[in-house]
Amino acid sequence: MQTRNLKVGLVQQAVASNNKEENWARSAEQLSVLAAEGCELVMLQELHSTLYFCQQENTDYFDLAEPIPGAATDYFADLAAKLNIVLITSLFEKRGSGLYHNTAVVFDRQQGLVGKYRKMHIPDDPGFYEKFYFTPGDMGFEPIQTSVGKLGVLVCWDQWYPEAARLMAMAGAEILFYPTAIGWDKNDSAAEQSRQHDAWQTIQRSHAVANSLPVVVANRTGFETSPVAGDPGIQFWGQSFIAGPQGEILAQASSDKEENLVVEIDLDRSEQIKRIWPYFRDRRIDAYDDITKRWRD
Repeated sequence: MQTRNLKVGLVQQAVASNNKEENWARSAEQLSVLAAEGCELVMLQELHSTLYFCQQENTDYFDLAEPIPGAATDYFADLAAKLNIVLITSLFEKRGSGLYHNTAVVFDRQQGLVGKYRKMHIPDDPGFYEKFYFTPGDMGFEPIQTSVGKLGVLVCWDQWYPEAARLMAMAGAEILFYPTAIGWDKNDSAAEQSRQHDAWQTIQRSHAVANSLPVVVANRTGFETSPVAGDPGIQFWGQSFIAGPQGEILAQASSDKEENLVVEIDLDRSEQIKRIWPYFRDRRIDAYDDITKRWRD
């Protein structure tokens, strides 16, 4: 069988301020490094332009949002063209007055912006007050066609939902991507922190297994202080990783350092795996009607 290889990279970074131009320049420096190493496709982490502002509910933070198209998309489109890469970014989108999304945006070499995905599953937990800021996506689960293939781009909290990964795979996604921003409450015990991280990695590896697709996950690292007095802040746990179509870990970053990952992925291997493990053939779609219910009362 023919081999079709794609060198994929991701950037794991810490964020120290809301200076977007400075953060874009820091990301651009690492993207240039990865492009020089031969990466054709690179992904940045969730909401990489600023601090993770969702630690509190504050209407002033809506000023951080960007229209699409706008200054951010102009910057990253130019960068993708200059480096001749496919680039997955993550922006706080201002869609209209009072309407905002958490949006992944894809740029394809000299073609510019070729697609976007608005985060569908929105969390609301202590320190992660995203429902205050983000309207759930309304674009469905549609892969984005690029010069290197069809990309199934999802965002962070989407990573816990097998339905999202499945629908992307069913629409022909060749790789699943998750820009993410997740970390620990420093008050949690070491054992609890370990369980949380293991769950996070396991669920995403399971999407690779269940759909016979590689999975690429870019998380942020570093500690970000909460603006709310007495709140613990978030220790982002890094550990970005790339898994193969059987869930095998191909590369993994550290928990506390900024670093890049590079993996050469054999895109045709998914076809080989699907011939051996034909999950899509054996799905009992005649028996799954209740999956669209909130609960089976």
